[in-house]
Amino acid sequence: MAFSEHLAQTSPFPLGIEIARAEGCYIFDTSGKRYLDLISGIAVTNIGHRHPHVIERIYSQLDLYLHVIPFGEFSQAPQNKLADKLASLLPDSLNCSYFVNSGTEANEAALKLAKRATGRHEIVAMKRSYHGGTHGSLSVSGNEVKKQQFRPFVPGTTFIDFNDASQLRHINKKTAAVIVEPVQGDAGVRIPDADYLKILREKCTEVGALLIFDEIQTGMGRTGSLFAFEQFNVVPDILTLAKAFGGGMPIGAFISSKKLMDLLTHDPILGHITTFGGHPVCCAAALANLEVLTEKESWLAGVHDKGKLFVQLLQHDRIKEIRQIGLMMAVELNTPEEVDRVIENLLEAGIIGFYFLSTRNAFRLAPPLCITTDEIKWACERIIEALDEL
Repeated sequence: MAFSEHLAQTSPFPLGIEIARAEGCYIFDTSGKRYLDLISGIAVTNIGHRHPHVIERIYSQLDLYLHVIPFGEFSQAPQNKLADKLASLLPDSLNCSYFVNSGTEANEAALKLAKRATGRHEIVAMKRSYHGGTHGSLSVSGNEVKKQQFRPFVPGTTFIDFNDASQLRHINKKTAAVIVEPVQGDAGVRIPDADYLKILREKCTEVGALLIFDEIQTGMGRTGSLFAFEQFNVVPDILTLAKAFGGGMPIGAFISSKKLMDLLTHDPILGHITTFGGHPVCCAAALANLEVLTEKESWLAGVHDKGKLFVQLLQHDRIKEIRQIGLMMAVELNTPEEVDRVIENLLEAGIIGFYFLSTRNAFRLAPPLCITTDEIKWACERIIEALDEL
């Protein structure tokens, strides 16, 4: 069955399989063919598709109420419980959450909060970064190909090279915030040097700029810890979450201190507003997702070893480099054409892979954290076969 002619498309070459159902690490099409999902819906289904605990919580909330009023007016148990759970898992300085609908909205709101808190308007962002597709988020994203047809953007953004401490001199007393992915995702899994984020944190503190960590891709265990910043011993002023945060449901969040968040309640009041942010069903799913990751399953403990197993098994002359942290990997080949052919070959073999927007000569691997050793071995055999067919 083709896409409806009334449905907008994002590219001329979608993967195009028609989905019947999904469960765990697998997606099934309408012909009954099974696909091992090695991208988790682009870093969304970290706990697998339709985890029973998440489904149970969704059904329970459906029996109570759906949307009742825009965010912040009524006290709703799903929002309260989710905020309390996050506060229990995060440093004391990240104790107040605002729930939104998506990652790009979380980043937009984080930038607004930084400007409100500092009274400044200049932003420092990273080249090759990606923070979302809306106007403000795209303004601080470093993918020029995706931006060039939509100018002009929000003024006042300076771009520097990720992981180059010498360029931190561009952060100064006019800087409201620095927005950065602790591990650059769409740039092809670029991992910072051990001290880079610490030096960045010190520079922001020195000049009074806020540090925003975009953990939309890296959060929820993807890199081997619940939040990637935990591995670098650096705490941001504002944290943004989405993608895997909802356990398969759409929800995002920006998180900061109660002191900073209170600035959005006055001068002007309703400093940030959203109709559907914090939807009770999505909050119930997100809380269940956190419970799965921190209480019910032990998958986090095995993420590093599973990632290393992929690297160990993926040995091939066509592979130039594998950049890996936890179960977040970029397999670099020689050309974008090779990447496209490998993705096509994998789809035929029953594996879903995908490319990167900003690094077209690499394909991504980001399977659900629940993937087994046997599934990894089978997948790597198929990947090697797909490379042999080039």
